Formats: sequence, structure tokens, C-alpha cells
Amino acid sequence: MFVVCGEALMDVYVQESTPTGLLLDARVGGSPFNVAVGLARLGQPVQFLAGLSQDVPGERLMQSLQDESVGTALVVRSPAPTTLSVVTVGRTGVPSYAFHGHGAADRMLDATALPALPAEARALQFGSYTMVVDPVGSALRGLAARERAQRLVAYDPNVRLNVEPDLGRWRAVVQEMAALAHVVKVSDEDLGLLYPGESPAQVAARWLAEGVRLVVVTCGANGSLAWNRHGHAAAPSPQVDVIDTVGAGDTFQAAMLAWLAEHDALPAERLDALDAQQLAALLRFGARAAAITCARRGADMPRRREVA
Repeated sequence: MFVVCGEALMDVYVQESTPTGLLLDARVGGSPFNVAVGLARLGQPVQFLAGLSQDVPGERLMQSLQDESVGTALVVRSPAPTTLSVVTVGRTGVPSYAFHGHGAADRMLDATALPALPAEARALQFGSYTMVVDPVGSALRGLAARERAQRLVAYDPNVRLNVEPDLGRWRAVVQEMAALAHVVKVSDEDLGLLYPGESPAQVAARWLAEGVRLVVVTCGANGSLAWNRHGHAAAPSPQVDVIDTVGAGDTFQAAMLAWLAEHDALPAERLDALDAQQLAALLRFGARAAAITCARRGADMPRRREVA
């Protein structure tokens, strides 16, 4: 079983002007929420660990988790509001986000409220802005530190400067998580923000030296790269008519974790044994899944049969 930790929110898409305002389309979302749904759609048992509001959007998020067969036993309900992420999509399909979440339920989860993990949990997935805002960030980083000896820890920084504009804060958290995680997946865009002037290979080498077992870098239409302690691989991205790229990185993350589970590679020592051919197969699987999401509106992750 996977446990995905982080935020759930409403992505509010700005569609068009009306005579009295704006036409908005609110959809369930949040990077960790998307990863949890993506894993469930790929046939993996998964629980979601997060603070979730009791307001109307929170009830809709809870219903979506249940509809998607994502376990909700680790969800902590709160009277605090749901975060809203206002999304505008440019002509190239690349989204921009404006977050409205100060004091929201996803950020207010603290260490005292963390539920006990089920014994069958084999892997923990962390990422996005809940890792850098407190109290939830401190709670989740503490959870990763406590559990890394017993369970796989996976991490995707998913940098959001409009939530936390201090790159120094992001670098500090990424550095802390690189010392805790067995798997780190990161976009080349995030690497460019965090470590300008360093190549993906240089960053990967440093993280591997600090204890990471598998580093994956996604490069959008230019493919993806992977490194472990014994090898390196690259794979292209499938050509697709892009509707938008919302949720593409989350889809890749879910597909990567599902591939590891399907190939009995979740134990940390098994990650070292993956050869270049296997690393390339992992990247191709993640890229195929992400391409399907890019060909759809919003974070509509594929099901397992679609990525066969």
C-alpha cells in the first residue's frame, strides 16, 4: 500500500468574462491528491494522508477520494477552509497558479494530529507546498525521518513560488528531503529554479551521494532522465496534441511508483539493482501515462489499461 501525504484543494479555472464577472470552473486537485488518484487508477492500493476541510469544497474532495477508491482513513477533517488555486492556462497549455490558502485545512495539520500508519503501508509519497509551510511541513518531514528505515520514501519538490516565494526555504527543504528520500523525481524547471548553473547530472550525483537511491528528472516534451547508483538512462516523451499540462508531473510520479510496485522494486536495495534497460522502461511508462493526461483537459490521470 502507498500512503500519499500532502494537500488537496480546488483548482479554479478562469474560463471567460461574463456581463457580471467571470465564469469559473472548480475542479478537485492538488499535486498529492492527484498522485493518490493516479495510483488508484493504475491499480495500486493507496491511502491519502492530509488535512481536509469540512466545508463544501472539502466534502467534494472527500467524495472524489472515495469515488476513486483512495482510502480516507488517514484524512484529518478540520473546520478550516479549503485552499483554492486559481488556474489560468496559456496558449501553449502551460498553467499558472495563484494560491489562496492562508490558514487552510491542508496547511494546519500538525505533528500531534498525524494518524498512525497502517502496517501494510510499504511506501510514503511526499511533495509540493505542504512540505515548506508550517505546521504541516514540519509534521510531514518528521514523518519521513521517522519512517524511512521501515518504508520507501518518495519525494517530488513541485516548487510553487506563489505559495512560498523564498527559494532559500525551498532549497533547505529539498536538501533535508534529499537526505531522507529513497526516490526523488523533479522537473527540469524546478531544478533550474533551485540550482541554476548546475546540470541535472550534477544534482543527481550529489543526491545519490547523500543517500537517494533513484533520481528521475522530467523534461517535458524533451523526455526524461534517470540515475541510480550503478547506471543512467534516458527516454523520449511521446508526441501528443497537448490540451494542457495540468497534472502531467503528478501522473508521471504515480506511474513511476506504480511501475516500481509492479516490478517488486519498492525495497530501497532493489532500486540499486535496476539496470539501464529497466530504468528506461520505467521512464517510458511514466511518459506514456503523462502524455495521456496532457491530451485531456485538467488533471485527468489515465487508468492502467490505457497505459498498457
